[in-house]
Amino acid sequence: MRVKHKKWAEPYLESHPELISLNPAEFKGNWQSRFEKAQPLHLEVGMGKGQFIIGMAKKYPQYNFIGLEIESTVAAIAAKKAEPEHLPNLTFVRADGAGLDTYFADGEIDQLYLNFSDPWPKTRHEKRRLTYKSFLANYQQVLVPKGSIEFKTDNMGLFQYSLTSLNNYGMIFDGVWLDLHHSDENEGNVETEYEQKFAAKGQPIYKLRAHFAK
Repeated sequence: MRVKHKKWAEPYLESHPELISLNPAEFKGNWQSRFEKAQPLHLEVGMGKGQFIIGMAKKYPQYNFIGLEIESTVAAIAAKKAEPEHLPNLTFVRADGAGLDTYFADGEIDQLYLNFSDPWPKTRHEKRRLTYKSFLANYQQVLVPKGSIEFKTDNMGLFQYSLTSLNNYGMIFDGVWLDLHHSDENEGNVETEYEQKFAAKGQPIYKLRAHFAK
């Protein structure tokens, strides 16, 4: 998510280490220390302004949630939004989603979410797509054995690409929805900012859930 740079963002992030980690490698293998109690750990890569991950943390207090975002301004907006909620099962990370094994130990994450990722439509940018095989390998490393991924997008091209990429990697699909908001899967669905915007225009939202074979 690209937004106009805000001068207050970086100072805010630096002054709120209890909310957001700017050096996540220091918690590798010890992320449970960031929370009130140890619980299954769920990670969103590319959280945007945080609507989804904050909503999930409020709805599922039995899980611990981490929202990861590379853009400082966007990460600051998310953290500032969460601050008054005082959620003991939520923390944030300002980092690049391409290096998850740098920040998390093998098998440390129980569930991973990818929501409305940049589609990078040009063929020469394929390796930047968050469902490209190198990213999948990285996810598999930090997830528990047979760990799962949930992926949502409004971009049909990216969705079709992701179905093929995950299938070629040997992942097993637990569900595929071509119009999430008009399906039973929508019951209890927590929306992202983009999802809310596109769904309001009548645009279908695509979703898949898949797990690694081992």
